[in-house]
Amino acid sequence: MRDVLYLEQIEQAETLLKPQRVEVLRQLAEPRTCTEVATRLGQTPQRVYYHVKQLVAAGLAEQVDSRKVRGISEGIYQAAARSYWLSPRLVGRVGGLRRARDELSLGHLLDLMEEVQADVAALDRTAPELPSIGVSGEIRVPPERRQEFLHDLQSTLRDLFTRYGGAEGDAFKLAVACYPKGKDLD
Repeated sequence: MRDVLYLEQIEQAETLLKPQRVEVLRQLAEPRTCTEVATRLGQTPQRVYYHVKQLVAAGLAEQVDSRKVRGISEGIYQAAARSYWLSPRLVGRVGGLRRARDELSLGHLLDLMEEVQADVAALDRTAPELPSIGVSGEIRVPPERRQEFLHDLQSTLRDLFTRYGGAEGDAFKLAVACYPKGKDLD
């Protein structure tokens, strides 16, 4: 079972985004038969089998084994991944065309997040060494210093890109997102 399956095909998304199928997929976190899933969900095995077949056809689940029960072969199924990421490209943007890649626009931030999501999903998680870092924090900036802060952040990043931007060595992608935090719910 993979850690993450990145969904880029509309057919996969349409198959997954049905509440009953999501519940069936959750039950298939461990290898189970349709009868076992049906018992856990209080449904008929035939109904669960229909959903499992749809999930298998879309590559979201797979048959991992089978066993004979009263002379009939019964499949044992498992989810293809622990998590499923839906590509933002499938949803699209309201208003149609993408905005110009202005570094200070919300549209650019959404494009950047989409790119990071696709890159992370494509990483080989079985590699013995996967050098990466994730940092998150909150910075409070008075409104009158906002432009100064954004300028300093851009300058710091440009300095890093200049110092380490040579043609030799291991390539790393650096993506920094800076956006206003929503109001606290406390």
